[in-house]
Amino acid sequence: MYITFDFQSDVPLYLQLRNQVVIAISKGVLKPGDHLPTVRALSDESGVNAMTISKAYQLMKQEGYISTERRGGAVVSAGDKEIKVSKDTVNRLDLCISELRLSGMGEEQIVDLCRRLYREEE
Repeated sequence: MYITFDFQSDVPLYLQLRNQVVIAISKGVLKPGDHLPTVRALSDESGVNAMTISKAYQLMKQEGYISTERRGGAVVSAGDKEIKVSKDTVNRLDLCISELRLSGMGEEQIVDLCRRLYREEE
């Protein structure tokens, strides 16, 4: 898996990493048991501070997307942990739906768009 960082973005780097990993898991690019690069390796490769990478890994671990093994590093979770949808995620979805509604899209168009996006990941 290839991680890219946009150093000009308003999105913090740790969230950029977290979001790319979550999307890769959802799309099946990363599968349960797959290893993520070590904090040090990803830091060296990307030029991002190791503490930033570590913060992203800790967040993903807390959310249930990955687990960490003392000697094995970060591993995509096997799906045995429940992943909770955060209030922030629901709020972001609400904002997206509101923006689509205000752009003139009707309910069916929004649902169809969501369906197409969801199916792209299967």
